[in-house]
Amino acid sequence: MRLKNKWFIFLIFVLAFGLFLAACSGDSASEGDAEEPEEGSDTEEEEPASDEPQMGGTLTGAMDTAPAGVFNPIFYEEAYEANILDFTHESLLSQNDSLEFEPHLANDWEINDDQTEITLTLEEGVTWHDGESFTADDVVYTYKAMSSPGYVEAGGIRTEYVVRLLGYEEFNNGETDEFEGVVAEDDHTVTFKFAEPNVTILKDVNFPIIPEHIFGDVPIDEMTEHPATLNAGEVIGTGPFKFTEMLEREQYILEKNADYWKSEPYLDQIVWQVVDQSVMLGLLENGEIDFIGDPSGVPAPDFETVDALDHVEIIEQTDFGYQLMGFIMNHRPDSQVESGELNPDEWIPNEDMSNQQVRQAMAYAIDRQAIVDNLLHGHGSMINAPIAQQFWAYDEDAATQYEYDPEQAEALLDEAGYEDTNDDGYRETPDGEEWVVNLNYPTGNQLREDSAPIIADFLEQVGIQIDLRQPTEMTAFQENLTDNNEDWDLYLLGWSLGSGDPDPSALWGTEAAYNFSRWNNDDSEQLMAEAMQPPEAFEQEYRSEKYSEWQAEFSEDLPALLLYAQNKIYAFNERVNGVEPMPYSFNNDPELWWVSESEE
Repeated sequence: MRLKNKWFIFLIFVLAFGLFLAACSGDSASEGDAEEPEEGSDTEEEEPASDEPQMGGTLTGAMDTAPAGVFNPIFYEEAYEANILDFTHESLLSQNDSLEFEPHLANDWEINDDQTEITLTLEEGVTWHDGESFTADDVVYTYKAMSSPGYVEAGGIRTEYVVRLLGYEEFNNGETDEFEGVVAEDDHTVTFKFAEPNVTILKDVNFPIIPEHIFGDVPIDEMTEHPATLNAGEVIGTGPFKFTEMLEREQYILEKNADYWKSEPYLDQIVWQVVDQSVMLGLLENGEIDFIGDPSGVPAPDFETVDALDHVEIIEQTDFGYQLMGFIMNHRPDSQVESGELNPDEWIPNEDMSNQQVRQAMAYAIDRQAIVDNLLHGHGSMINAPIAQQFWAYDEDAATQYEYDPEQAEALLDEAGYEDTNDDGYRETPDGEEWVVNLNYPTGNQLREDSAPIIADFLEQVGIQIDLRQPTEMTAFQENLTDNNEDWDLYLLGWSLGSGDPDPSALWGTEAAYNFSRWNNDDSEQLMAEAMQPPEAFEQEYRSEKYSEWQAEFSEDLPALLLYAQNKIYAFNERVNGVEPMPYSFNNDPELWWVSESEE
């Protein structure tokens, strides 16, 4: 029998247990030598004479999940690896807090009249971490690698940056050895050529560059196993910090690049510690870590606890992403898993999850606002449109709202033929077979872990028997999700979105690697294509209309239910200065971070 009140009992337990963890987190912290003197305990002469930046010192940050270990911009998949790569590698451009593009490794650019070519002038005097010069050949090589035959099969997922390049298809198919799309005019001038006028031309040229002198002779299918992809001390970028040491899955050390082309970083070192969320706040309170940044930030239930710490500052902003419950609508055959191919013509429908009424019923069955109110304590919002709220293209009103309505959920399930035919409290399939839906989720994000049993309970309240599986570590979870195990039905995941453009095709295009639901919708494909089709798409109003139509299509067909957008709550010790997060990242201009006293 289903217990009608177990959601409320469980919620009370979760909230009480969360308060217990917050109260005990200080006792859970390991001993260390990072204790800071209280303000005013030293003499006036020992304190900094001004608010001017100070050279030296180490900052320790915390993340709740270990990086998977692929420290190569063209292959990495997880935000945890970005916590290394954001400090070591750089793009030709950067973005400001209004998401406008600005110079970076390229100090100037010129776009031709029909938007098919952009020529960029690169900064001179930039060197890689090993002292080699950064040149236009590195830019050409990076984009050539992502365009190469075998890139996707090797695990590459960044094709959105190269598919519009001139000659991409012929080069990628192996029809020609000539790469036309990116050309080095000289050491410090590079031209990108596109097959058609390009609406997202600045976004497409803004990808982190990797060194040709390291990878140029490495076959694309061997790059993910190369030492310069995997090993601290061998990962080479142009950024303000070098990745020098790691104790895998525990600690990752970044040393300053004293020869950084913009200016020598103030800090000597940034250390990432991998710690469980249950002890993270205790470490912050005790001064054993200095900041909690991306990707998870401070859990919303702990906001008041952290806000009460006199020596800790908080920055809260709307997340540039969302959490979702995805429906596995189709499975990949084993042959595609083995080859790395994504061919929707051969996908195998997941019979129950491919039923739109079933997906919509599940959306009505889940009280997402209760999750926002009770687990996020209001530090977030319920959303229905899978575009970052900061973008001009976001249109919440275009989407189906899916207010909590269990009666509507039950009516849709009845209509679809899923009924309780044996009075055991659970629905059977239209064929009269037992119906069990499995729900899979990863460890690491405590809010997501807490929400999983609540979501399962909501679904059981409308008669859907749920197999709530044991969570797995993120690396294994994502591998299974990528392979699209034929046993999976539902999955919980969060997306930190790209800031370059609202185009959603990298996540929801039929053949996108991140389209884990294996959603195959012709109307969606057409709308996304129209939103990028010149000349109309050079007008933002036109693109907004198309993306509004797309958001309506997404929310009706529903390859995933967007659960909430959790506010990003960043916390850092008051001794940390120069921190100015972008709307999409905490890791902004780390060469300007400094501490108000140096470590002894």
